[in-house]
Amino acid sequence: MTGTPPLCAAPDPDPRAPAFDVPAGACDCHFHIFDGPSPQVAERSYTAPQAPLPAFRHLQRTLGLTRSVIVQPSVYGTDNRTTLQTCVADPAMKAVIVIDEDTPPDVLASYREQGAVGCRVNMLFGSNARIDSLAGLAGRIADHGWHLQILGDASALHDSMDAFADFPVPVVFDHFGHLEAVKGVNDPGFTALLRLLGDGHAWVKLSGAYRLGPAGPQTDAAVGGLAAALIAANPDQLVWGSDWPHPAIPQQDMPNDGAVLDALAGWAPDTALRNRILVRNPAQLYGFDDGA
Repeated sequence: MTGTPPLCAAPDPDPRAPAFDVPAGACDCHFHIFDGPSPQVAERSYTAPQAPLPAFRHLQRTLGLTRSVIVQPSVYGTDNRTTLQTCVADPAMKAVIVIDEDTPPDVLASYREQGAVGCRVNMLFGSNARIDSLAGLAGRIADHGWHLQILGDASALHDSMDAFADFPVPVVFDHFGHLEAVKGVNDPGFTALLRLLGDGHAWVKLSGAYRLGPAGPQTDAAVGGLAAALIAANPDQLVWGSDWPHPAIPQQDMPNDGAVLDALAGWAPDTALRNRILVRNPAQLYGFDDGA
């Protein structure tokens, strides 16, 4: 790579409140903080804008969310300091970090003590993490009670998707499986993801819908079809995330996070179901004290 990767647009600073009543204990299961002390690695695919914790707190208050899961972004590689420093002082926040396959056990234990509940493998954006075997990584984190989070295109993983069923840890797929939405529910990779989800071997984040195709009615309808299929397969292993501050998205206009949360109400109009996705399911997956 030559030159500095492109700078992403900053998030909308004025999120609006959602149009539905957000339940107590609702959780944003996917956001990032871009701030010191972690440096952005040379191998990155994009340059992140400033997105400090006070801006996220404003977002939380506006949306009515009280729990959260911070996710280590690709631009920080395996330097988890920003992510863990954000998480460690907040009992209502958990962290998903990034490790190498040879990260020492005592470091993993330290991460767990600071609030880490899982590790992420990013197959789509550049990083400095070194991982040769997903199965081997899953085995290393099993003793810590963590899950394995995958950012990858499900349509490109269809030949290997069934292997995740044998992993000794829960496997969580970001952003609907991150396939082009217009490929639809019959795409072989998405069908394999539905099978894993339906059998209880996978979790899926209903997040990042704007990553799945160009903005417009066609993509919106296709995402709605994916969401309906995921809900039908296993509504008890779905969670929601804002994906704030929305780095490296293919559209020019940054989404308003009130609209991002309202999209969930479109996919899950039933209040009880939506509340499971926002409260009970993340409480179970991330180990919050209760589902209230």
